[in-house]
Amino acid sequence: MRLLLIRHGATKANEEGRYVGGRTEEALTEGGKRHILGEKTRGKYPSAQVLASSPMKRCLETAKLIYEREPAIVIEEWREINFGSFEGKNYEELRNDTCYRKWLDSNGVLPCPQGESREEFIERCSKGFVKLCGYMKAECAETAAAVVHGGTIMAVLSSFGKGEYYDFQCKNAEGYCLEVFIDGELRIENIQKL
Repeated sequence: MRLLLIRHGATKANEEGRYVGGRTEEALTEGGKRHILGEKTRGKYPSAQVLASSPMKRCLETAKLIYEREPAIVIEEWREINFGSFEGKNYEELRNDTCYRKWLDSNGVLPCPQGESREEFIERCSKGFVKLCGYMKAECAETAAAVVHGGTIMAVLSSFGKGEYYDFQCKNAEGYCLEVFIDGELRIENIQKL
């Protein structure tokens, strides 16, 4: 089966370089909407039989702009990581915070204070991926699209594909097209940028 993983469009916090996780609801900016519609017009987003999304407003809005319909399935496990006390702040506001410096030095592996660790986040996102694969199989879908967060994409692809977590970073309204194999062990292959 083919799966498109698409990062949501830009929000105000994205444009300001702020950490916005699974606790903060934010709408797309007008510029973020225009960017998505421009990419759609250029044919960047292939059609999909099944549409899935994170439950966050920015993902649901993006899904509706691209596919002009509501997602068939909303996957709770695909909320962005909980950044805890870093939530809503940017590098300038955090650069002198000892916990933040330690988190950066760990390459984001340490838990965010009052938030999640990368390990917890990856485990949660992996459960959401398994849920989507079950849905795709039940629907006999050849192609599905999922509008999610940058962290969700990195978590899923580093768990089921070949590569490290940060290998799969992407900008707003970008993502990956990949093949999902469900025969025996669940795996991802042929990962291509959209």
